[in-house]
Amino acid sequence: MAPRKGFHTVTPYLVTNDVDGLVAFVDHGLGAVQTSRAEMGPGRFHVEMQIGDSMVMIGGGPGSNPVTAMLLLYVDDVDALYHRALGAGAQSVQNPSDMRDGERRAGVEDAFGNSWYFAGPKTTKT
Repeated sequence: MAPRKGFHTVTPYLVTNDVDGLVAFVDHGLGAVQTSRAEMGPGRFHVEMQIGDSMVMIGGGPGSNPVTAMLLLYVDDVDALYHRALGAGAQSVQNPSDMRDGERRAGVEDAFGNSWYFAGPKTTKT
C-alpha cells in the first residue's frame, strides 16, 4: 500500500502537552507548513506539518505523556536553518561543522525535548 500524498514509509509523530507551542516552533524555527489540524477532544489535537518533502505529525494536549524524538533534516543551508531554529528558541547541541563523510551538520534541541539535526553539503572554503 502506498502512503497518502505527502507521506513516506516512516513518519515521525511527536506528542507534547503544548501542541500549539511545538507547532509554532516547527513553523517559525524550521519553516514547516501546517497541512492539517483536527481536534481530538477538549484541548487535544492532531496536527500534520510538512517540512520539505516530508511530514511530521504532532499531537497531544494537556495531560498527555510527551514522546520526544531525534530527527534529521536534509537542507541546502545548514547554517541558516541552525540560526533560524536558535532564533525560535532552540538550544544548540552541535555547532555547524563539516564532517569527514562529506556533509555539514548541526543540531538543536527545542523547548519540548526534541533534538533536530540538520545535514547538507559541506561549506566551500576559499
